Amino acid sequence: MAGILDVIFHLYQKLPRLQRLTPSQVLVIGFAGLILLGAILLSLPIASRDGQPLRFINALFTATSAVCVTGLVVVDTHDQFSLFGQLVIILLIQAGGLGIMVVSTLIALILGRRIGLRGRILIQEAMNQFTLEGMIRLIKQVIAVTAIVEGTGALLLAFRFIPQMGFVKGLYYGAFHAVSGFCNAGFDLFGGFRSLTGYRDDVLVNLVMTSLIIIGGIGFAVITDVRQYFTTKHLSLNSRIVLAVTAMLILIGTATILLLEWDNPRTMGGLPLGSKVLSSYFQAVTPRTAGFNTLPIGDMRSATLFFTIILMFIGASPGSTGGGIKTATFGVLVIAVWSVVRGREDPEAFGRRIPHRAVYRALAVAMISLTLVVVVTMLLSITEKTAFVRVLFEATSAFGTVGLSTGITPGLTMAGRIAIILTMFAGRVGPLTIATAIAQRLCINGVKFPEERVMVG
Repeated sequence: MAGILDVIFHLYQKLPRLQRLTPSQVLVIGFAGLILLGAILLSLPIASRDGQPLRFINALFTATSAVCVTGLVVVDTHDQFSLFGQLVIILLIQAGGLGIMVVSTLIALILGRRIGLRGRILIQEAMNQFTLEGMIRLIKQVIAVTAIVEGTGALLLAFRFIPQMGFVKGLYYGAFHAVSGFCNAGFDLFGGFRSLTGYRDDVLVNLVMTSLIIIGGIGFAVITDVRQYFTTKHLSLNSRIVLAVTAMLILIGTATILLLEWDNPRTMGGLPLGSKVLSSYFQAVTPRTAGFNTLPIGDMRSATLFFTIILMFIGASPGSTGGGIKTATFGVLVIAVWSVVRGREDPEAFGRRIPHRAVYRALAVAMISLTLVVVVTMLLSITEKTAFVRVLFEATSAFGTVGLSTGITPGLTMAGRIAIILTMFAGRVGPLTIATAIAQRLCINGVKFPEERVMVG
């Protein structure tokens, strides 16, 4: 991956046309290059268990899903890929989850290279930060947090897997699923597209995986802010909104899924109370772009699937390893609506006023994302012969880089696979890039046109 970035920056310096590329476009090129490299590696015979090369479209689908930390798969990760292929996938997940610029900056720091202004601007774009101050310090904090959280998660999972699989395999499974969980990727090695259904009643595995998902999904800036809170006794408005929305979605999600699936005999109808609550909690957390499941998604009721679609569309938080429109975006829109209902001129939360331009950006991200999901759903409705709610679920899962599926992914047509590939890519780089691009291109115009009212509502 470092070689790809070096080529991109070399071309950028040498070719005048490429010098006009914006930071957003450079990041898109970096993600696309990493996906292409991953697809080539996964299509090699050495990457498959049977020694036969995987069809390139399937390798491209898997590489896109890994880099975009989605988890949708057309071939089972365990059954299809050899150890080499699995290692390629987990490296793609780690690079895609942390982001191109985080990994490339780490490589540059190891090699002793200086990060210039251009590189810091790219980091700011990738991490969705407001200023250029402290970019390298933030990268170091991101790497430290990732190592600590993934390492702890791997050891805790290995504590469960080693007695079942042996020391080496158990440790490997613990590390693989810890990285996949923290990066909100959803890839697993249990075979048969089963995900974590075999550990539905295992409290340790459930709590460790959900903790990894939540920590990876709240964003590195929020993690840093929370850590500093114990000394500064101050949380930024962004962190307050993210934490409040995250807690609200998990609580409401757990209660709603528990209520909707309480007596469904194909999911949790025959389970004891403790298992029902644990399963509901897990399924409320995993739509935050993680993609793991302990209950069979395809057997859930339509109302549960639709509610999960809403959770997947909202997704994780800004600057995190997850996708969706982001919790902060959703929170800003809810606050703005509530302010209108109360007749307030400005949206306010936690004793602070939210700028109108933030509301405009949140509305733009939500509308562009909704349009993308609608268009892809219409395309899949034409190409795939299945129920509408399942098609909508698949499209939203791809956009939100979630990875949950009702089971239609392996049977997608060629056109359907291409549509999902493009949706996963757009979901990973799109909303964040669009929001940042809007923020950096505010046009300050001294001329104001006459105001005139428009009937709304």
